[in-house]
Amino acid sequence: MQVFDNTIREILNERLLKLEESFDANVIFYYGEIHPYFEKSFRDFIEKGKEESDAKNRLAVILNTPGGSVETVEKMVSIIRFHYNEVYFVVPDYAMSAGTILCMSGNRIYMDYSSSLGPIDPQVYNGKEYVPALGYLDQVEKLLEKAKNKTITQAEFLILQNQDLAMLSRYEQAKNLTVTLLKKWLVEYKFHDWDMHHTTVGKKGKPVTKKEKEKRAEEIARQLGDNKLWHSHGRMIGINTLTNTLKLQIEDYSKETELRTLIRSYNDLIVEYIRRANSTFFLHSKNFF
Repeated sequence: MQVFDNTIREILNERLLKLEESFDANVIFYYGEIHPYFEKSFRDFIEKGKEESDAKNRLAVILNTPGGSVETVEKMVSIIRFHYNEVYFVVPDYAMSAGTILCMSGNRIYMDYSSSLGPIDPQVYNGKEYVPALGYLDQVEKLLEKAKNKTITQAEFLILQNQDLAMLSRYEQAKNLTVTLLKKWLVEYKFHDWDMHHTTVGKKGKPVTKKEKEKRAEEIARQLGDNKLWHSHGRMIGINTLTNTLKLQIEDYSKETELRTLIRSYNDLIVEYIRRANSTFFLHSKNFF
């Protein structure tokens, strides 16, 4: 088994080095939930990579995650941005919920036709498990509307009456934090080089103002957090929807054969290795396995 692990490690490191050459960046791999428990490990991991003599000021993060804590995302972005001026996120498979929020802190997002992001319903710990905040808020809003219109049933009234106001406040705070972070990061990083209008009718060729960037960022945040639009917290949002509906610029490598092959040959092998080992969280760089 040790020989097998060493062989896999060597192959993955070789493929990672090719990706570093392609992106002209330090490349890291993140697999698993975004959870407060992993914050220290992630900090140490990033610091270790930056200490190397050939460390660059650009980081490419190959991300595979079902999501998690938005507060942890904020901490991760602070850690990354302390060490790197430019950050790319590469999504070969999926980055859902908090993973989508994390991607919005990048200067570029790389996806192909089979990649997915997800709605940004923030997850809040209720004392037992993480639950989607917007789902709860939407249901309470419906019950309040029914109460207002005097169409609420006795069973629904009891459900509404038993709601924990403190938890509802936490859900609302999580929702507001998500929108605030997305607006800040999109304007500061993703829209940093968006200087001229390219597609807006009547504005093509004209400079983009900070207010216009902020307005566009808020629109994207609201759309990604709109349960009425996506209907499911687990909805997979592909590159066509992101670019055509949300008007979000994505670096599409679907037809870039060399880059797609590099990304997939690395990602598919390491994901298979992680699943065979029954790991739920995994970090990899050329100096850490």
